[in-house]
Amino acid sequence: MRIAVIGAGALGGTFATLLARTGHDVTVTARGAGLEAIRTGGIRLGGGFGDAHAQPAALERLAERPELTLVCTKAQDAAAAIGANASVVDGSPVIVVQNGLDGVRTAAELLPGSDCFGALSIIAANYTEPGVVRVTTAAPTYIGRGSGPADAATRHWQGVLDVAVPMIAIDNFVGAQWTKLIVNMLNAVPAITGLSVQDVVDDAALRRVMTASMREAVRVGVARGVRFGSLQALGDRRLRAFARLPASVGQVLPMMMRRRMGNVPNLGSTLQSIRRGQPTEVDYLNGAIVREAALAGVPAPVNAMLTALVHDVEASGVLAPADVVARFEAL
Repeated sequence: MRIAVIGAGALGGTFATLLARTGHDVTVTARGAGLEAIRTGGIRLGGGFGDAHAQPAALERLAERPELTLVCTKAQDAAAAIGANASVVDGSPVIVVQNGLDGVRTAAELLPGSDCFGALSIIAANYTEPGVVRVTTAAPTYIGRGSGPADAATRHWQGVLDVAVPMIAIDNFVGAQWTKLIVNMLNAVPAITGLSVQDVVDDAALRRVMTASMREAVRVGVARGVRFGSLQALGDRRLRAFARLPASVGQVLPMMMRRRMGNVPNLGSTLQSIRRGQPTEVDYLNGAIVREAALAGVPAPVNAMLTALVHDVEASGVLAPADVVARFEAL
């Protein structure tokens, strides 16, 4: 099958390589050093899914219509990337593999002739250098759309992709986007401090900050009438209970997530962006919680603080962990 992958970073590079390994004809879009590296040496994948090397066609923009397109850009780049390829892609199926709440809606608006789906990937991967990706946690990706049961088209694409990448069709995809957003609250504190996710969770003071941002995010979702979808043993009942428990008990959730990661440092996508000197997607993660809180008429001070601190770090460099804790305790 002719498959296009828009955005060949950590996740895009992983998907492109695994799809090519199973025999698909893969084309990727990339820019700058990444584009040159893929054209010269392909994509080298290591870690959780084994070692693999792919030599996909690499372009700045797609030149011919694929049979399936995966959008794997950062959330803040999605509209521009989809728009740049819309004349070629519109009319063919599209799967948006992305954090945040807006990806599928953005694709549907820009590609009115396409059948649009969303995918939530739990894969953790480090984009170590242009053309090189290391998977630190091999995990399934969840595909779906809307708030109802997974439909026949969703199950079809799940079957196509599952041969290359572990893929699960899920009901209540919109609710699952919220659940993944709670999981993505793991990203901000590592980005601010320069520490791995594991190191943040292992630090009692920083773990309290992370836990508070997650609990606040759940409460905002509840205020917005969200029924959280099931994702990696997390679901509506468990997340609501997590938000009601005493804060000290609630810390068991990030600790559970940390155990699943193992000991290979998980930098998180936000810290990786900062290390590459690129804008982060914090406005679509913690910032999304702040916007949803405003719509619900409830406060979200922890996530507002973390959003602001990530932007400070984008501009001026990492903060000491003690500074993050002090800002949190001053709220």
